[in-house]
Amino acid sequence: MRLPNPSYKGNNSLEEVLLKRRSVREYKKLPLTIYEVSQLLWACQGVTENTFKLRTSPSAGALYPLNVYLVVGEVEGLEKGVYKYNPNWHEIKLMKSGDIRDELYRFSLLQDCVRNAPISIVISADYSITTRKYGNRGIKYVHMEVGHVGENLYLQATALGLGTVAVGAFDDEKVRELLGIPDKEEVLYIMPVGRV
Repeated sequence: MRLPNPSYKGNNSLEEVLLKRRSVREYKKLPLTIYEVSQLLWACQGVTENTFKLRTSPSAGALYPLNVYLVVGEVEGLEKGVYKYNPNWHEIKLMKSGDIRDELYRFSLLQDCVRNAPISIVISADYSITTRKYGNRGIKYVHMEVGHVGENLYLQATALGLGTVAVGAFDDEKVRELLGIPDKEEVLYIMPVGRV
């Protein structure tokens, strides 16, 4: 499914967004819009330059080993389920139907923010993409990159009047299996997003 085009101009200055950025674990029981989801996914890994397919977050060697998955519970006009984001076409593909937030909550060590958020953005990495070029040092580069993506998501959520939190405590294997993420990828972050 093709997503609405992201906006490249916001209503807040970067300084205002930095000042307001917080880790938010409690959300209103309201859905997100497809436009908000589009903007959040673009902030994570969206293409910003078409010739070389450069993205919103830096990547060692422009290799982009990260994948972004969207767990949908409550988004207006979007089926509940697990989607994979394709940054090159700014689209999402349904991987699994149904609301999996309760299971994701259990595998995230019972963190209420994961169950109560209308969406969670899950970021995984295929380390081999970066280690092929940089050896074991590539593992550090992947971790740096997921940090960049996480901060972009924090700032974009804040700019939209939404909240998020970086969740790192979860059962890696069970989350990977639940979302249908390939064996070669490691789950690095779960970031629930909701209205504050």
